[in-house]
Amino acid sequence: MSAFAESRLESNIAAKIGGVLYVVWGALHLIAAWGIHVLAVSVPSGLTYGRLEQAAWNLAVFALLAMVLGATLNWRNDKLGYWINLIVVAVVDFGFVIFVIVPGYVSASAASLAGPIIYVIAAIVSTIGLRLSRPLK
Repeated sequence: MSAFAESRLESNIAAKIGGVLYVVWGALHLIAAWGIHVLAVSVPSGLTYGRLEQAAWNLAVFALLAMVLGATLNWRNDKLGYWINLIVVAVVDFGFVIFVIVPGYVSASAASLAGPIIYVIAAIVSTIGLRLSRPLK
């Protein structure tokens, strides 16, 4: 097998691993969205309830987007899918870290940082896949 063929095979494997990791990230965040919904129904009806439901909805939509892109575009090592998931998932996780972890509402642990950790690994593997599929200029 030529070096180019090996590189293409490795990029395809890396892209698929990255795609799977984005699906896992999305599934984790669907669970988190459900948790926000459960929290919302425990508070009295009003603005706080509505905002919590909106937060649950938004997180679920971002999770589904990451999953669909991971299973389709990232799986095929598509450049547009790479950039959309890279940016959107980073923004979602950044908000969690800044507004929940840093103030100490949730302690920093492997469990609470599972989403950002999965994202970083997905981003690294997807980047490797994309770089290996395109010659350096």
